[in-house]
Amino acid sequence: MRTSEVYGREPGTIAAARLLTTAFLARVGERIARPLPQRTIDNARLVVSELVTNAVKYTTGAYGIDLELVDGHVLITVWDTSPQAITPMAPDPGRVGQHGMEIVLALYGSFDAVTTPTGKRITVRVDLSAAA
Repeated sequence: MRTSEVYGREPGTIAAARLLTTAFLARVGERIARPLPQRTIDNARLVVSELVTNAVKYTTGAYGIDLELVDGHVLITVWDTSPQAITPMAPDPGRVGQHGMEIVLALYGSFDAVTTPTGKRITVRVDLSAAA
């Protein structure tokens, strides 16, 4: 099970990505015959918001989101056309902004970042067995 969307520079894409995620997770709940906990949905939406916000801030081209159910996990992948590497910053409660990857790590412990010939892909794995 999979869904994808590509976005341009139009306003409202961060909200659109969150809505896409919410709808996908509802379908996942139907597929696995149990609704996902609200906390799982909220955390996934937050991660999508942070990753898409980074794509909006740091690229001038298209970006997109791929959501996929694979072996009891939801893979959240956001890709963009920026070659800028992802470098999580150390926690700093005094810093204003730039906490996106810190939030991702706090929620899920890790992410995969892959540089591609046209930019990069960031993937976060949501373990649904932990969401039971």
